[in-house]
Amino acid sequence: MRIALLFASSLVLSATIAAQQAQESPEGARAQGVITRGEHVMGFSHEATTHHFHLFRDGGEIDFSANNPADKTSIDLIRTHLGHIAKMFASGNFKTPMIIHDTNPPGVATMVKLKEQIRYQYSQTERGARIRITTATQGTTDAVHAFLLFQIVDHQTGDAPNISDDISKE
Repeated sequence: MRIALLFASSLVLSATIAAQQAQESPEGARAQGVITRGEHVMGFSHEATTHHFHLFRDGGEIDFSANNPADKTSIDLIRTHLGHIAKMFASGNFKTPMIIHDTNPPGVATMVKLKEQIRYQYSQTERGARIRITTATQGTTDAVHAFLLFQIVDHQTGDAPNISDDISKE
């Protein structure tokens, strides 16, 4: 009995240590940093909202929504944030993603250089807002795709990295 208790205790201790090490891994620390900085910069909870990044043949889309349709605070904060982001990106200002991700995301240099060839269309959705990004050339499309793929990975959204013709509908 005593050996079984000791064995069970060692299993629990091993599992606890493994979980703690996973949280302290560079990947875990980076993911937590993105969440913490993102909540500070965006102004709304990562857990109370869902972020999606979609790739289209002519650009892509950023789509944020409140998980709870009654969460008017998150919905308003999403709309304010994405409205502001659409204007910043259109002017070539990508400081916000650099702060959130603690690095300059791929594609940004080209998106800044060729900003006149990219259109950012903000629209409200039932639970938040989206930015439809439309590109004019293959170079801008590639840059936007690189930027959005980075967002999918760094925000751990689980979005498919596929290029689609479909535009999100809510």
